[in-house]
Amino acid sequence: MARQVPATDVMLTLVASPHRDDTVTHVLRTVVALLENGRKVGVWACGYATTLTSGGLGASKPRDLASWDTDYPSTATIVADLLEAYDGSLYWYACRFCSDDRGVERHIDGVVSRAPSRFRNHVAASAKCLIVGGL
Repeated sequence: MARQVPATDVMLTLVASPHRDDTVTHVLRTVVALLENGRKVGVWACGYATTLTSGGLGASKPRDLASWDTDYPSTATIVADLLEAYDGSLYWYACRFCSDDRGVERHIDGVVSRAPSRFRNHVAASAKCLIVGGL
């Protein structure tokens, strides 16, 4: 029996490479704004966006030489914090094919790896679906 996909108000499909531009930051800010307004949000990460929640990222980004003593959280930490703060309102999914293809062996807790064939189920469970990034 297939897993039930939670209904969401908005599903953001993130297909942007994390290092290409500010798309990931834009998506994270959009997710927070939607959650703060009481919406249920799903995020489906495809392509290199699956690396954002890699269990191997650690808690912090590498140190910045210009601000050596400042600790900057990794995207995995940011997403983990959002998943904890908005439990039951935020769902984060990673395409299993894209994760495997990019060497992401495991994701942080709370991120669900799904086969690409299940994407349509997530679209159907969402009132609105936005695809963000380039293919």
